[in-house]
Amino acid sequence: MMANKDLPDYIRYWFREDVGEGDHSSLACIPAGSEGRAKLLVKQDGILAGVRVAELVLAATDKSLRIEKLIGDGAEVKKGDVAFFVNGNILSILRSERLVLNIMQRMSGIATSTAEYVARLKGLNTKVLDTRKTAPGMRILEKEAVRLGGGFNHRMGLYDMIMLKDNHIEFAGGIKPAIEKTIAYLKSRGLDLKIEIEARNLDEVAEIMAIGNVDRIMLDNFTVAGTRQAVGLIRGRFETESSGGITLENIRDYASCGVDFVSVGAITHHLRSLDMSLKAVKD
Repeated sequence: MMANKDLPDYIRYWFREDVGEGDHSSLACIPAGSEGRAKLLVKQDGILAGVRVAELVLAATDKSLRIEKLIGDGAEVKKGDVAFFVNGNILSILRSERLVLNIMQRMSGIATSTAEYVARLKGLNTKVLDTRKTAPGMRILEKEAVRLGGGFNHRMGLYDMIMLKDNHIEFAGGIKPAIEKTIAYLKSRGLDLKIEIEARNLDEVAEIMAIGNVDRIMLDNFTVAGTRQAVGLIRGRFETESSGGITLENIRDYASCGVDFVSVGAITHHLRSLDMSLKAVKD
């Protein structure tokens, strides 16, 4: 999975994918030494995200490009705001235009959606989590966008937390063997990872609590009433997380049950890009 240290390699790949042997549209009509200025114009209200990455993309395109940043990541923006200006070689600006927009529109859309969910929980202690439902190769950027929108990252991948879901439990032979095998596995490898396990009903919650040795119980596709019952049983012993069927309309109902976390796959899986453009500025 991409990490921050890998971003330069990914940026180079993204340019190879988009530019190939050359930006013939620009080369055909723009003299090689032409200098110009463009602005990143926000065309929709939301939360800005991706400025940091856009700066890296522009620097990778042409180190001589000069960026005047007016608005930073995580800020609320309104239609008509200008996030930054970029000055320098016009061919370089045009070559990076689509990549900058693809990244910023996608990240800003995720940050904006996350902020909408977070706003519904104002006054409560429940945290909004993302999931692994991200675009391949874009996870680090999408999860950064979630944080900029006020949410929290559940886990980065399969390697940094144990998550025992229904298929793990079924293939392992049940809840008890799944937990026991996991404990033995972690001990044998000297790993210190948090363990979360999925429960599909109150009977499974009771079984998990009797066995113990986990950090968090995920209440998967519970009703609000069932969630309230489960939290009443679990509170004080394990962390709780609601997952499955969470919407803007019902997230506060679930959070009001007292769960520690609510995970929302839609913020990265059903994203709505924020509208913006990189427009030429004429003197």
